[in-house]
Amino acid sequence: MLENNQRSKVRVLLSNTHNPWFNLATEEWIFHELDPHTQTLFLWRNQETVVIGRNQNPWSECNLAKMEADGVLLARRTSGGGAVFHDLGNTCFTFLSPREGYDRSVNTEIVLRALKRFGIEAQASGRNDIVVMADDGPRKVSGSAFRETRDRAFHHGTLLINTDLTRLANYLTPHPKKIESKGRASVRSRVMNLSEMASDLVHDSLAKVLIEEFFARHGAECEIEVLDPNQLQGEPALQKSFEKFASWDWRFGHAPSFRYQMAEYFGWGFVEVHIDSERGKIEQARVFSDALFPELIESFQAALVGKNFSGGGIKEAARETLQRLPQHEAELKDLERWLSAQAEIE
Repeated sequence: MLENNQRSKVRVLLSNTHNPWFNLATEEWIFHELDPHTQTLFLWRNQETVVIGRNQNPWSECNLAKMEADGVLLARRTSGGGAVFHDLGNTCFTFLSPREGYDRSVNTEIVLRALKRFGIEAQASGRNDIVVMADDGPRKVSGSAFRETRDRAFHHGTLLINTDLTRLANYLTPHPKKIESKGRASVRSRVMNLSEMASDLVHDSLAKVLIEEFFARHGAECEIEVLDPNQLQGEPALQKSFEKFASWDWRFGHAPSFRYQMAEYFGWGFVEVHIDSERGKIEQARVFSDALFPELIESFQAALVGKNFSGGGIKEAARETLQRLPQHEAELKDLERWLSAQAEIE
């Protein structure tokens, strides 16, 4: 089990896993469980992942089909804001500070001073961003979000080092769909990779300099702690947090209400499906068709209600319908294959 040294003024944690659910769970664990009177820095990276805000709808925000095809994960954070793409070219930082006397500009200054050591003159922009000046104007290289409670202040953000910006656009642009969502879509920003200005800036070199500036700012040093999923066995709170962030219910079921309609032609008829979803579950389904077997359409429509809007939920509905109407196995396979692709990933 990790030990929190109460006498330490500073604490530095490094993640050696790129699992986004573990890293987001660690952030949550830091916020709720660690000593708020110790200045804490956590540095981490995720494998290819789209991270959405607490109240966003993954079906309307993301191109889930392309994510599934390319092995890109979906994660949902507990803070608000828009969707972002993470890969190993994106370094994430997290600061935990005492609430008393907290000044969020201190953490931003640590990041700015670290970048300056690579010859990059960056500046804070507005409340959340760090930008650099390019020939065509300011470009965002870092975005942040903040949380505060009675005794602690939390600041986390990202630094674009050499992330694949073309893929970011692919995954954050959903397919054209007839979908109405009550979630809030992301606002895209003009971004730039830091490696375009400093070829020697990579994750390891940036992490080293960030830690040095963190120590210098707080006038103290500590042993760096390396975290990996083995910590889950000794930290029940971290294990519980990881299970939450990895679960379908959190990543998809936490979605706002939305309506989705889709249509397809099969050899046996035309089918149009309207779905009302609440928290990722199908609350109402309406299936219209010119097929010659209305009992199949009505039974499948009833079976959809209450299922997750996911590949697994669609398969379960088809399986229930097949038990009642085994003579329509071929048609149900068509419906299952089509609607599972529409739900996109489980």
